[in-house]
Amino acid sequence: MIVLQPVLEIAASSGFALWPVAGIEPYGFLPLSGALTPAEVGTAVMSIAAHNDVVPATDAPLPRPADPLGSFLHGLLTMNDLFVSGGLRVTDTVSGVTLLPGCCNGLEERGDWFDVLDGNGWAPFGHDPSPLAERHGDAVRLTVDADRDDSPVIELTAADLRRLLTGAERDLTEFLGLAAAWTTRQLPGYAAPVTSALARALLLPLR
Repeated sequence: MIVLQPVLEIAASSGFALWPVAGIEPYGFLPLSGALTPAEVGTAVMSIAAHNDVVPATDAPLPRPADPLGSFLHGLLTMNDLFVSGGLRVTDTVSGVTLLPGCCNGLEERGDWFDVLDGNGWAPFGHDPSPLAERHGDAVRLTVDADRDDSPVIELTAADLRRLLTGAERDLTEFLGLAAAWTTRQLPGYAAPVTSALARALLLPLR
């Protein structure tokens, strides 16, 4: 069985106290879906905000707020191009082979998977490792690390990949619904802008 999940790379949360987060090891991957606990949603929102927590330019039109919460959310709420470190994780539960997104890959780039199906027929997804997807007729070959001659691979049909990608979009939409409810409870003063920023970061429509 092939399982495909949208996953978010978790930022370090040691010392983080702006809202409750789950005790998840940093730099691992959290699958995003509508099944997350409130603490896991808090971890996801913290991680996405942390991925975009950059020092603004000295001539930025909106200076970073002085309060800790406003300061931490500043990049998420003001940057034009948001980054969501992670991507799509594909697991063959029979062979045990798992393809993980590589470094510098983001969930906002997941549209590249549809290029494999409908575009030029191939796409890479980061580096160290260097995962690669290639279409060959009605089949798709997923290479865990294209930099290795002996890399494990996963093979599936193009129709199955399309179905799995549709499921991943559904998972992300359900996660955004959870996050919208979470921001209303945990960040009432920022609920609307944070939810809007999350939708923009994940390239999802607001409902």
